[in-house]
Amino acid sequence: MAIGRNALYFEDYVLSIQYFNQVIGAKPYLAEPYFYRALAKFYLEDYNGAELDCSESIERNPYVINSYEIRGLSRINKGNYHEAAEDYRQAIFYAPESSLLYQNLVYCEISDSNLVAAHTEVDRMLSKWPKMAKAYTLKADVLLKQQDTLEATALLDKALELDPYEGQAWSGRAILSMTQQQYEQAEEQFGKAIHLLPKSSGNYVNRALCRFNQNKLDAALQDYDMALDLEPENYVGHYNRALLRAQVGDDNRAIEDFNFVLKRDPEDYLALFNRAQLYEQTGDFKAAINDYTTVINHFPDFWTGILARAECRRKMGDIQGAEKDEFTVTKAQLDKRYSGRKGTFVKTRKRSDKDLENYNSMVVEDETEMERKYSNDYRGRIQDRKVDIELQPMFVLTYYESPSDVKRVIHYYEHVDLLAAKHEFSQKLIITNDEMPLDQQMVKGQFESLNRYSDRIISEGQSPEHQAAMLFARALDYYLVQDLDNALQDLNLSVEADNQLFEAYFNRALVRYKLLEVKKVQETNASTDNAFSSALGVKTEVKSDIAHMMEYNGIRQDLDKAIQLAPDFVYGYYNRGNMSMETKDYRAALLDYDKAISLDKDFAEAYFNRGLCQMELGKKSEGIADLSKAGELGLYSAYNIIKRYADNK
Repeated sequence: MAIGRNALYFEDYVLSIQYFNQVIGAKPYLAEPYFYRALAKFYLEDYNGAELDCSESIERNPYVINSYEIRGLSRINKGNYHEAAEDYRQAIFYAPESSLLYQNLVYCEISDSNLVAAHTEVDRMLSKWPKMAKAYTLKADVLLKQQDTLEATALLDKALELDPYEGQAWSGRAILSMTQQQYEQAEEQFGKAIHLLPKSSGNYVNRALCRFNQNKLDAALQDYDMALDLEPENYVGHYNRALLRAQVGDDNRAIEDFNFVLKRDPEDYLALFNRAQLYEQTGDFKAAINDYTTVINHFPDFWTGILARAECRRKMGDIQGAEKDEFTVTKAQLDKRYSGRKGTFVKTRKRSDKDLENYNSMVVEDETEMERKYSNDYRGRIQDRKVDIELQPMFVLTYYESPSDVKRVIHYYEHVDLLAAKHEFSQKLIITNDEMPLDQQMVKGQFESLNRYSDRIISEGQSPEHQAAMLFARALDYYLVQDLDNALQDLNLSVEADNQLFEAYFNRALVRYKLLEVKKVQETNASTDNAFSSALGVKTEVKSDIAHMMEYNGIRQDLDKAIQLAPDFVYGYYNRGNMSMETKDYRAALLDYDKAISLDKDFAEAYFNRGLCQMELGKKSEGIADLSKAGELGLYSAYNIIKRYADNK
């Protein structure tokens, strides 16, 4: 327990989870290790796992306030404000003098649109702490939601009178000034808020809008840069920075920002039209026309867009296309359906405003409100290593395994040890899916082992069972030096000599799978190099698909045989599940992963792959739960995938 807490303190969350797992395994009745494991998962942004562990901790000891706090914060991050509020109420019952608990409770009620309850709780705070600036700021937030700006202003002024260092009060006061178009005053107030809350991206975005409205474009750009450094996924920040960059002639970087916006929302036609104009200005007329056409197809009466495309076509030399667009607009003029820009230019528009005539307006969120920062006294940074979303590899019987930064379970099956004890292998036989690349000395040793096995197989008179084991061992040497064809040949001879040796069927399935992968790469390269592939490509592809399916069927038959001979060999089900995933037979894969987990409840790789399988079947919550379990068992890459799939706020 002490080592796990040390690892947690030094922010090594993955390692700390492994230590807490050991404590839970030894003393599952203790509440403390569940809480600390929940805390580690919370910092890894595994909010589902943190919530479950907090619940386990509370079940064992319902009087520990910290468990309610972390569960409440986890539920907040999942958008479950109602249940988070219940956690804070329970925590307040045990610690009625904690103002931080009240603060988070009020924020939960506001976020849950339960303004009456929020008002009641904040009044209770003011009765307990009449000189607490934060309480006045909270009440102002509630009143702003109720559209009472006059009283909210008075409360924020009161908060700043009590504590001029209350950053959120300055932020709220600045928002009120901005909504009244007092941009110079709002800029100054946002400056004070930023000085006190330097990591709040929303304040930078809002100050940038104030500066833009005062024509301070360079200063506004600096604010957007800072906001996006703090929050790289900020949609409004990217959109508005793109418009500003376009205004100052930084067209290529403006295009980069619009690319981000369109990746987030491919149907943002205002962004698409703006990008089209930038493409045209940078000379990429083809890309510009593609964007203009997409916009016009959705808004056929957008005459500004049609004229822009006509101009772009004329620059490309497509005179006929340009004249056709111009005729469309001229005909509309004659029909009195064209009246130029509608209304007057607006400097800003709501994010939900999709009027294409406002394509050049800066964006503000639909509801500008005070930023809410939930209080959390727990330290640490979130580990966030981006990983590729791919299956954990298949298992194999071999000699070498890569060392792991986080020690996980040692994979073991009794019959494999019996096989190694009964017959002479060059090294200890292990089960792994994390194979180690061989260095020069290891390769040399494998070739020497190959020669020894070859001499023994030829010279010794052996029983079929012993002959099969020796062929299996030599196949393993061939496999390790990447001679897959000879490895397959020896495995074929091994199962002929002893059709009860399930290890040979198991490894043969993997060797055949790797040979198929090599074959597919060679076919792809050959297709790319063939200048005439377009004429014959369809037929070739059909033949390849049929051949590949036959290979997959052969691999599956080997795994079926291995499972038939060893029905409790968990790795056979796991590998067969992976093969079903390869062929997109997700329901069959799910059954095999289920069986593997029923045989080994701590099989991390099976949880991980089952999680991805659940995602493919549209079972998002079940998938996240499986990935959370995989992370708990040591596969830390699961946490990055959870973060990308979960609807965390």
